[in-house]
Amino acid sequence: MFKKILIANRGEIACRVIKTARKMGIKTVAVYSEADKDARHVELADEAVLLGPAPSRESYLVADKIIAAAKATGAEAVHPGYGFLSENEAFARRCEEEGITFIGPKHYSIAAMGDKIASKKLANEARVNTIPGYNDAIDTPEQAVEIAKGIGYPVMIKASAGGGGKGLRVAFNDKEAFEGFASCRNEARNSFGDDRVFIEKYVLEPRHIEIQVLGDSHGNVLYLHERECSIQRRHQKVIEEAPSPFISDETRKAMGEQAVALAKAVKYQSAGTVEFVVGKDQDFYFLEMNTRLQVEHPVTECITGLDLVEQMIRVAAGERLAFAQADIKRDGWAIECRINAEDPFRNFLPSTGRLVRYAPPAQQLEQSVETLQGPAYADGKYGGVRVDTGVYEGGEIPMFYDSMIAKLIVHGRDRNDAIAKMRAALNGFVIRGISSNIPFQAALLAHPKFVTGAFNTGFIAEHYSQGFKAEDVPHDDPLFLVAIAAFVRRKARERAAGISGQLPGHGVKNDADLVVVQLGPNGQHVHHAVNLPVFDAARGAADVQVGDKVYAIESRTKLGDILMTGTVNGKPFSAQVERVAGKNPLALRVAHNGTQLDALVLLPRAAELFKLMPYKAPPDLSKFLLSPMPGLLVDVAVSVGQKVLAGEKLAVIEAMKMENILVATQDCVVKEVRAQKGESLSVDQHIIAFE
Repeated sequence: MFKKILIANRGEIACRVIKTARKMGIKTVAVYSEADKDARHVELADEAVLLGPAPSRESYLVADKIIAAAKATGAEAVHPGYGFLSENEAFARRCEEEGITFIGPKHYSIAAMGDKIASKKLANEARVNTIPGYNDAIDTPEQAVEIAKGIGYPVMIKASAGGGGKGLRVAFNDKEAFEGFASCRNEARNSFGDDRVFIEKYVLEPRHIEIQVLGDSHGNVLYLHERECSIQRRHQKVIEEAPSPFISDETRKAMGEQAVALAKAVKYQSAGTVEFVVGKDQDFYFLEMNTRLQVEHPVTECITGLDLVEQMIRVAAGERLAFAQADIKRDGWAIECRINAEDPFRNFLPSTGRLVRYAPPAQQLEQSVETLQGPAYADGKYGGVRVDTGVYEGGEIPMFYDSMIAKLIVHGRDRNDAIAKMRAALNGFVIRGISSNIPFQAALLAHPKFVTGAFNTGFIAEHYSQGFKAEDVPHDDPLFLVAIAAFVRRKARERAAGISGQLPGHGVKNDADLVVVQLGPNGQHVHHAVNLPVFDAARGAADVQVGDKVYAIESRTKLGDILMTGTVNGKPFSAQVERVAGKNPLALRVAHNGTQLDALVLLPRAAELFKLMPYKAPPDLSKFLLSPMPGLLVDVAVSVGQKVLAGEKLAVIEAMKMENILVATQDCVVKEVRAQKGESLSVDQHIIAFE
């Protein structure tokens, strides 16, 4: 067994590998860029080596620097994680030539299966059903349009070395094929150092289901069941689960055996994933093979009880797999939510900056250890929760890399239990300073079609085609949020009433009647009459009447704490309550199950007077192009005096390895260009002014 390994990656996956290595008694070496000098993986590792500047092409993608770091520190092996160099055949071969073990498949397996073009050809030769497409690299956007027209729209334009949703576009017409090809090449070159692009038919209403395989150097290959990865936004997975709620045992067995046969054909050694597109009749087609550890590997670990990183390390050290296919269990149900630094209410634009508050729910799960017992949430604890992360409170989310903050994983007895546990865990996940997609995840988990398992890869595009809005989050009892706001305000008034030294006749009084003013857009507020006859300060308990409903709330959470826990009508709950920064300083924000309520809690007379307050409209910014995110301005496509038509490109911003094209929403004339190409932009910074 190795004494020391180097992790050629960053973020949560580097931390994840370090955790297993530590469990196995193996020392670890981290590598980092200048942007990651204070990162969590650097802190956790036994040693750390600086690679270079922040851009990955100057640090994490430079094989020479990683090899040199391994030699300098005496690391016998390199674990590449996922992304970066994990599926780079040349890097794997170079490690082998330098006498360093690559913890992953052999370079010839990566060459055969890691390259999407080569893998499709090999699959065809092995008589595996594949999706129609053009499997050779394409040179020009004009050629891409001709090929797309020949296949028939819609088509998928894909970077050969792509992954994680980068270098991938779906085109429904010639214009989208032309522009998508150029963007795919640029993203692929920047993210993977390989700008080859191919095109295939886009199968409508598909399910994305993948099989986890594991092989050793002695010819043994097994499959560890499947993962359902159909909940995707722009081809980036959002929620993954194992097993799939869709396929039958017969289909599962057939897919697993086909994945094993494909892996054996290339003498696969390590953990890998064979991805399939599955039709509504459970007919399945080989899509590609990822010759690395997947982001969503924890859900497989939960249901099988196996530590996949440990298995990769053991296989790389020459050990045989210690179990057979019949030994692979399938216990319970696991779900993973990717918690990303993006603003779901602003079309999921990247959100970078400092994590002012970061408090994930307490976890009981470790790699290969199950905790299925207990309810979703009780006694201040969340059941069956695991958090894989590479960040910490006070740390930075840099704009140079992907947007993942953490992976939230739960393991339940069955699918409904897992969904309940995930909803409770999301309620208890506190992130401030940047925006996160937690409200969106909560909305997905509550959607009836997700709950019943009736979805495909078009689910998000179908149900959130106009973007995601606060009103898209259904709450089964919205008045509960009103009750929480009233409870917290009454608790604050109880404390204020107990302060000594108040002027006689002017002290704080606790009236039973309050009004919760639900703040709406454009001054359209809703007033809720609330009655709290008694507040038991010793127990932190009160019966809150809102309309015809009574909520018996009990909570010992301190005032000022964002996370509020307790019981309502005898059932445990967790919610997040805080002052609304930047708005009315007296307003409270209550968040529960993805639904957010901004409200003022007033005495009845104050509520009457508030109705008389005039509404102040926000300033008109329609004549400006504002930067929707922090990022690098890589292109300004217009000049002063130019007439621009609706839909035309105005500028391109690069953030978190993705290109974001900003287009005109209406016909206009450029009056002034206020930001220059190459400039680092902040949120809402003016880029262009129009006449």
